[in-house]
Amino acid sequence: MKFSERLFEKVNCIWEKTHEHPFVVGLGRGDLPVESFIRYMKQDYVFLIDYSKLFAFGTVKARDVETMAAFAKLLEETLNGEMDLHRKYAKRFGITEQDLEGTEPTPINLAYTRYMLNVAQNGSLEELISSLLPCMWSYWEIGKTLAENYQNSSNHLLYGDWVKMYSSDEFGSLAIWLIDLLDQLTEGKPERELAVLEEHFLITSRFEYMFWDMVYEGGDWPV
Repeated sequence: MKFSERLFEKVNCIWEKTHEHPFVVGLGRGDLPVESFIRYMKQDYVFLIDYSKLFAFGTVKARDVETMAAFAKLLEETLNGEMDLHRKYAKRFGITEQDLEGTEPTPINLAYTRYMLNVAQNGSLEELISSLLPCMWSYWEIGKTLAENYQNSSNHLLYGDWVKMYSSDEFGSLAIWLIDLLDQLTEGKPERELAVLEEHFLITSRFEYMFWDMVYEGGDWPV
């Protein structure tokens, strides 16, 4: 069994709950409250600023030029592809890029990104990938599921562009590359090392679910 297959089995119960989350379902049906989507868009924008830094760490920790170039491509795609989707959505709501960048991250957002950045700075390349992979992999799974289960989701006036991006083959290819790289790097590794990687993967998968919950319900600082 590939290590990624083991991870998929371990995280399946979390991802099933994510697919059932009212925020995710609302994206597919097109009836997600706009205020929840705006909250998501702003929080995810500042999340992606830190998430992009993880790919920069990947470039530093890469062991060959080809892998360095691939991580550099991921950094470029995030900064000027994924984040551009948020900037386009912001314009529809009259939100400036300065407003996006000035968003204060919620406690969940901050805890999530700081966990990954700590792993990136102090861990191996394998640990870095295992901590950042749930975000990209689960988004691709969500995008595909919404496109399959809600036939009109990709044509929805407001949320269709979101579904199109995250269900696309282009986005999926980036997730697949990371999955394949992690499988290559973990081949033959002892169980004690694999257990550490699995723990990173599970923790950030839980953070992913908590992020959806936070942007749907609201979860700002208490004071």
